[in-house]
Amino acid sequence: MHAPITEIEIVIRLCLAFAAGAVIGFERSSRRQVAGLRTHILITVGAACLMLLSIWLPQQFINGGDPGRIAAQVVTGMGFLGAGAIIKLGNDVKGLTTAASLWVVAAIGMAIGAGMFIAALTAEALAFIALVLLNKMERKIFPDIRAITLEIHYNHRNDPDTSPILETYKRFSVKYKSMNIYPGKEDGKKTKVRFLVSILETTDISKLTKALKAGGDIDRIEIEEKY
Repeated sequence: MHAPITEIEIVIRLCLAFAAGAVIGFERSSRRQVAGLRTHILITVGAACLMLLSIWLPQQFINGGDPGRIAAQVVTGMGFLGAGAIIKLGNDVKGLTTAASLWVVAAIGMAIGAGMFIAALTAEALAFIALVLLNKMERKIFPDIRAITLEIHYNHRNDPDTSPILETYKRFSVKYKSMNIYPGKEDGKKTKVRFLVSILETTDISKLTKALKAGGDIDRIEIEEKY
């Protein structure tokens, strides 16, 4: 039978949970995620407090109890909270990493509350490595893809020759999803072509626009972030 948890131990474990949540939360806040510093701290401290309660209750009653019952409800509840961090933008889904970090800090909080400091420290370190170091490596190897609208305005009212544009897209690894041509009119409106394209996050937009202008009689290019 383990010795009862003292009040000093309770305070220490809750403070450690606060620090553990702050480390992961600070990283999420630095990336302007919906769940940031305060959210991660509250989850970690709350999970640690509930784990302490799970341990303390059987020690106070003769009949005892299962320390894992409250902890199991924390895991279930984190599923609902994590779902709130996931956002669908067009065809993209954002917030999966933040939802996973919420789940991890809840587990870290429970581990601290249970007195498993080595497990909590190891999980904290691995989570931080995954969020910071692996994020940089992942972006270099697998850069994100952005969807933008390129509206190309010509200096004439004739039907445009889009072959130089499509060739430039190939050179810059740009994939176009749709192309709409708006021929010029006698009232002075000139020809324009609107492309919906997918480009790598590492693509230099200024170099792309210069290459596009060099391929035809183009007046200007307007760019709009789609999502």
